[in-house]
Amino acid sequence: MITLLLTTIIALAGTTEPTFRPLFNGTDLTGWVNMNGDDSTWRAESGMIRCTGKPVCLLRTDRVYENFILEFKWRHESPKGNAGLFVWADALPAVGTPFTRAIEVQVMIGTETPNYTSEGDIFSIWGAVMTPDRPHPAGWARCLPSEARTKGAGEWNHYRVECIDGRVTLAVNGAVVSGGFDCNPRRGYICLEAEGSPVDFKDILISELPTEASPWAEGSNEATGFEPIFNGLDLDDWKLPKDDESNWEARGGRIIHNGEGGDLWTQESYENFDLIVDWRWTDDHQGEMDRPVILPNGREALDEEGNPVTTTVLERDSGIFLRGSSKSQVNLWCWSVGSGEVWGYRTDQSMTPEVRRKCTPRANADNPVGEWNRYFIRMRGDKLMVVLNGQTVIEEATLPGVPMSGPIGLQSHGNEVEFTNVLIRPVPLDPFP
Repeated sequence: MITLLLTTIIALAGTTEPTFRPLFNGTDLTGWVNMNGDDSTWRAESGMIRCTGKPVCLLRTDRVYENFILEFKWRHESPKGNAGLFVWADALPAVGTPFTRAIEVQVMIGTETPNYTSEGDIFSIWGAVMTPDRPHPAGWARCLPSEARTKGAGEWNHYRVECIDGRVTLAVNGAVVSGGFDCNPRRGYICLEAEGSPVDFKDILISELPTEASPWAEGSNEATGFEPIFNGLDLDDWKLPKDDESNWEARGGRIIHNGEGGDLWTQESYENFDLIVDWRWTDDHQGEMDRPVILPNGREALDEEGNPVTTTVLERDSGIFLRGSSKSQVNLWCWSVGSGEVWGYRTDQSMTPEVRRKCTPRANADNPVGEWNRYFIRMRGDKLMVVLNGQTVIEEATLPGVPMSGPIGLQSHGNEVEFTNVLIRPVPLDPFP
């Protein structure tokens, strides 16, 4: 694609200056989406978007942008403040992290090192790609600013960020200091980042620029409409197990379970929905155990003499309960068949062979122990689909008798497990697509 210079774009538009419009109306957060934070994290007040900084999370626009100029002002309360602006971001957080794949423009004060600064660094994160305007001393895909122009705590700083055909530049308080090119993605959402300390934003203006037919129009940006059911701060929206409350805690933006007992349920019930859950195992396990080899039809394998065929695993077990039912459980475990199995239906001998087959994972798509996994779970009526780490493992399984409404549960089954990015998209009751 031919790189368009800003002067060329202005000429094509027939104006002498870009036309800006407010991206924030100064009154409320209309046009912005709380991606994965608490309701209290972001608020509109006195013409500003004010952020508590906690939990670490993102507030994004409700639509995508490709070529644009963004201007805004920001200030930190603390002499050591950290936040950020993400451009060309995905609609969902990257697996196991509160951040998205994006290009980040640093919004930070009070920290200066040889490898990163508080003067307006630009860098790619979580799978994004960028070539910095100047080589980084450590070889990172990060542009360090050419000069220090950032003001300190309590003072307003002005940023002008130009994003044009995969090139991004930053002007701090009136002078360009950093940039990068060959960015991928180069179409996506604009996000404000909370990263531990209070920060204010105001006078947020955008000028959308002409965009040619773009190969960047598809991708992760269609996953819209999700809302957090874990706020990253506490478990106030969940029902803790009676007498086992201490076995679950919210810490570091994660739900952490020590494996000691008691399931965790949402306060709210859901009917049809799309659910995203990131999860991972710790080193904890229940010891070596012999477990059956499960065939693609849902039956357990037998040898020539009719004896069960087993394999030895380091036992780890948990699950996600759907619509208040422990039978409609999407498994998390280390059996050879892989996670995603609907145990209550696969093992129910009263179910038809087709039901049991459909409730058996088509492949083992689990990541190694210690790495984050991502579930995408879709419920439509009594039909279930499960995608694990981008691979469909359960496709249009029928769950006879499953409740049509109910809460979502995280199972305690004997060992440690962590969850994050618990996001849901309720949908109208309609047939399975």
